[in-house]
Amino acid sequence: MATPIRYSITSHDPASHLYDVTVTVDTPAPEGQIFSLPAWIPGSYMIREFGKNIVQIRASANGRKLSLKKLDKHTWQAVPCTGALTLSYQVYAWDLSVRTAHLDQTHGFFNGTSVFLCVHGHEQAPHVVDIQKPKGDEFKRWRVATALPELKAKRYGFGTYVAGDYDELIDHPVELGAFALVTFTAHGVPHDFVITGQVPNLDLARLSNDLKKVCEAQIAFFEPKTKRAPMSRYVFMTLAVGDGYGGLEHRASTALICARSDLPVKGKDEQTDGYRTYLGLCSHEYFHTWNVKRIKPAVFAPYDLREENYTSLLWLFEGFTSYYDDLFLVRTGLIDTGTYLKMLAKTVNGVLRGSGRRKQSVAESSFDAWVKYYRQDENAPNAIVSYYTKGSLVALGLDLTIRSESKGKRSLDDVMRVLWQEFGRDFYTASGGKGVGEDEILGLMERVSGVSLKRYVERYILGTEDVPLQTLLAPFGVAYADDDAAAKPAFGVRVTRDNGDAKLASVYEGGPAHIAGMSAGDKLVALDGLRVPPTGVDGLLARYRVNDTVRVHAFRRDELMEFSVKLKADSAPQVRLNAIGKPVAVVRQREAWLKLEK
Repeated sequence: MATPIRYSITSHDPASHLYDVTVTVDTPAPEGQIFSLPAWIPGSYMIREFGKNIVQIRASANGRKLSLKKLDKHTWQAVPCTGALTLSYQVYAWDLSVRTAHLDQTHGFFNGTSVFLCVHGHEQAPHVVDIQKPKGDEFKRWRVATALPELKAKRYGFGTYVAGDYDELIDHPVELGAFALVTFTAHGVPHDFVITGQVPNLDLARLSNDLKKVCEAQIAFFEPKTKRAPMSRYVFMTLAVGDGYGGLEHRASTALICARSDLPVKGKDEQTDGYRTYLGLCSHEYFHTWNVKRIKPAVFAPYDLREENYTSLLWLFEGFTSYYDDLFLVRTGLIDTGTYLKMLAKTVNGVLRGSGRRKQSVAESSFDAWVKYYRQDENAPNAIVSYYTKGSLVALGLDLTIRSESKGKRSLDDVMRVLWQEFGRDFYTASGGKGVGEDEILGLMERVSGVSLKRYVERYILGTEDVPLQTLLAPFGVAYADDDAAAKPAFGVRVTRDNGDAKLASVYEGGPAHIAGMSAGDKLVALDGLRVPPTGVDGLLARYRVNDTVRVHAFRRDELMEFSVKLKADSAPQVRLNAIGKPVAVVRQREAWLKLEK
């Protein structure tokens, strides 16, 4: 092994939420070694300034303290020295999310982007990490869960782990604690499933059986002949909390957070909405093992973690993944067709609800993710569109278009496999891989499918038109119906509870509240003299009709204001999708799309 960069990480006091970290470079730059911490983490497109969490930092060599100069918000330079140079620093870790780091007496979690300084000029060297157990009897049962290859550590044990370079080091999150664990194999590859948090009567067997189906289906999807996975081992890490949801993909693992009520219970076989959502989340992050971790935008090959990396292709990497996540649940038989169509209809309704979809394309949403999607405010529904949700409908429309126009000979599946063969399969091999260029995807899709897709791309990806799902779904035996909700009066707002008050979180453009002059942030007091409960106005509106005018009192800041609101029919979309049983040819087309197990 070439001379490695060496790290250690532990905590002398987990209750302080501080990780104690060292990094040692044996051959520092003669002009003064530079170190930096990333400003963002791949998969979460927002500048997060991880350097702000470094509490104190010092440098030393040959037992002597060295001067260390801070160059910018996340970069330091040590004075020239001879011999090995060590930086010792503490990282504050109190963000209970999948993006950064967290530590207390119950568990520890960290992404490398939050804790491991990059040694400039040595990024391609091997990186060795000594993960040390905190001292104290309360930590005796703690173990280590990570996809980092072990060097001298035993599996799940404390000790040294190794990465081939800095990029690999920061792409393997680490969970520390007394977690629950189950292991299954998918086409010969071991998969660890780790749960941290108190979850009474957790049904680990059901989880492993269900996820095994998803993992094997996705491996076979990309490599139908060899069924060869792109990693030698995979780790699902889940933190179960009272209320939470999220996931972040990595090359051989994923970090997840969910509500403990979403997880299956021993002896209860029914599939709850929460469990379906959780399975979809696992499916989504696992699909990223191929799509975005290896098939990447060119601008991500390699990442520049100091600043924003702009791409207009997140609709492909997140939108397509959002299409395939639930699709794999129905393809593996974990949900039936009716359930899948209900979930799809929910996505359609969510996209159609926001007027921002008429102002921003999914390509623009991708490019502006850094300043808009990841920094949403109260006006977001009126200004932006999600490249996740509309991106998934774009993928659905592409799939149905290709299947119809090629008469069932080609599909979006074929496009994904060619993307894998040409861009993803060799990405981390010795020969290296390249990213997908901004202008390459249309040509590739047309070459693979044999279908002209330029007009589709211009209208629904580069443009802001709604994907014509009613027309596209009909040949596959799916009826698209939009219920008329005209009899139900609405305010045109989204309400949240705020310390016992009902607060307007968003006011929908063109709705009754907007026309009356109400604004996000207003706290509702009374409607026609009756107190508005913290849950909002829906209960009170049940006694009114469309076109009725109501008198609303609300606080804006500390000023009491009065509004006259003329109620309109609820404009929230109510799309329903239903499978049609005849004719047989249509049913066969639908089954070819969904690939239902017999």
